[in-house]
Amino acid sequence: MATEEKNVKKEQHRKPQQKKKDKKPKEKRAANARRRVLPIWLRILIVLVLSVLALAIGLMIGYGVLGDGDPLDALSWSTWQQIIDIVTGD
Repeated sequence: MATEEKNVKKEQHRKPQQKKKDKKPKEKRAANARRRVLPIWLRILIVLVLSVLALAIGLMIGYGVLGDGDPLDALSWSTWQQIIDIVTGD
């Protein structure tokens, strides 16, 4: 009998909790909706710009520091044309 009374008390405690869950209005989610500080397209643009910047810095460090050349030569077209000619065998 004691276990039955405990079960009944548990069920009584559960019922109000279920009612609270059911009372959540869908409008509350819309009211709490967060507005983005940066739009998605701007985030993508920032990531692309930062990626190109990181690539350029990496090229300059690799060519200038590791390759013992002028770091700005890594960004010139003539350097890349020479690399392409070496790779393709022209």
